Parts: sequence; structure tokens; C-alpha cells
Amino acid sequence: MSKPVIGFIGLGLMGGNMVENLQKKGYELNVMDLNKDAVAACVARGAKAVSSAKELAEASDIVMLCLTTSAIVEKVMYAEDGILAGMKEGSVLVDFGTSIPASTRKIGADLAEKGVGMIDAPLGRTPAHAKDGLLNIMAAGDIDTFNKVKPVLEDQGENVFHLGALGAGHTTKLINNFMGMTTVCAMSQAFAVADLAGVDRQQLFDIMSTGPSSSPFMQFCKNYAVDDVSDLGFSIANANKDLGYFLQMVEDLGTQSKIAEGSSSNLQAAFEAGMGNGNVPEIFDYFLKLKK
Repeated sequence: MSKPVIGFIGLGLMGGNMVENLQKKGYELNVMDLNKDAVAACVARGAKAVSSAKELAEASDIVMLCLTTSAIVEKVMYAEDGILAGMKEGSVLVDFGTSIPASTRKIGADLAEKGVGMIDAPLGRTPAHAKDGLLNIMAAGDIDTFNKVKPVLEDQGENVFHLGALGAGHTTKLINNFMGMTTVCAMSQAFAVADLAGVDRQQLFDIMSTGPSSSPFMQFCKNYAVDDVSDLGFSIANANKDLGYFLQMVEDLGTQSKIAEGSSSNLQAAFEAGMGNGNVPEIFDYFLKLKK
């Protein structure tokens, strides 16, 4: 059985490695990105570059997005020469980014009017996992649509979950990132407060890591706060964006999260201090200098 033709928009660290993995597994790819070097790397491995999202959609059975914000996704979708204008009946859109669930459901409804399916499938793990097809994929959407693209998702992910109706994947990712980024903020400030109080950071880690607070996130925070090694590949800018999306989702649900508001305000302050490109545990430096 022939493999579907894939259109892929968004060739950053994650997306570029996902495309390379798909190419190694024999898929035909149409690609598009503002970064011409990233496009050229895919073309050198056999992909076809396209000039518009509409052209990409017209030439593909499955269109995949790995973009940074809901605003960019909507721009690529709804432009005059955008994805919506080119999607064929029976084709499927897969959004691997982290987006606002309400936006995802809106796009899904507009695609459904054209007979096009949609899956939201945000990702866990790192670009290195993407290159080897070992991502965690939190997919959601109509079960028949999911089953149609499941073989391709399984070529990209070691763990592929189906979480329910469209938007559940993005909802789950935002909850996951709320937990993770709040944990990193709390642990980074714990190391900063220890330092300000004259407690040795290594000793704090030795004590805390023997109890229930121990976690991979604690290890990442310790690696930076104690060993000066920044090895959690997720930026303060991205964390700040995701916490903002989480708060938007909470508002849409008619509730509130004071915890998320606190994490968000700290991430926003670190971002405004010029630390946006740093990995999230580097917020330790912000907390170390923070004055009342």
C-alpha cells in the first residue's frame, strides 16, 4: 500500500527533524518554511519546496503543522493562498504545535465544511527524539480521522495517545506544560532563596532529592542552579507563551488559576528582562536578583 504524500509547514528544530525522520521512512514530502536553509536541507534529501500553503495543501494527502503560535496557525490557514483554500476533500490536517483549544476547534469546524479531517497532536520529548521517530504524541479528533493518520503518527512517535474529541490534545498539552513550567519556576526559586539565605545549593538538592519532591524537573533545575549546565531544551519565551495559553483556556472554561498567574508573571518578567531565549531553568538567575 502506497504511503500518503505529506505536506509539512514549520521546519524548526522539532519540525525539521520530524521531516528527516519521515523521509528516512520513505514518505514523499512537500515542505514550506520562512527559513530557506531549513527548506534546502529537506530538498537535498528529496523533498519538494512549494511557494504557498495553498499549493502545499493541494499536493498533499496529509498536511502537518509544527508552528509556534495559534496566531501563526490561523494566518497560514485563512490567508487567501492558505491551507484552507487548498485542502482536498478526504485529506487531513495535523497540528503538532501548542495551540489554544478554542482556535483548534474553530479551524476543525471550518475544515469539516470542506470534508477535511483534523487532528490536534501536540508533542512531548525533544528534537533528538523527533529525529528517531520516538516522540510522545497527544492526538485528538474524530476516531475515524485518527485511525486514518495513525500509521504515520506511529512512524513519528514511540507513544501515540488518542485523547478524545478535537482540542483534547492541545488541552492536555497546556495542562502538562502548566504543571511542568510551574514546577521549574518553583524549584528554581527554591535554589535562589537557599542561596540568598546562605544554604548550600548542592546540599539543598541532596536533601530534597531524597524525598517526594525528586523529579526529572528538579534534576534539570539543579543542573543549572548548581552545575551551571543548561540542558532542558525549552525556552523561557515558549514557556511564557504556553502559560498565557493555559490562562486563556482557563478563562474560556469559566474558572481561574492563581497558581498559573504567578508562574506566568514570573516568566513574563524574565522574558521582559531579556532572558526569553534561555532555557526555563535559567529563570534561577532572575530569582537570584529579584528584589521586593
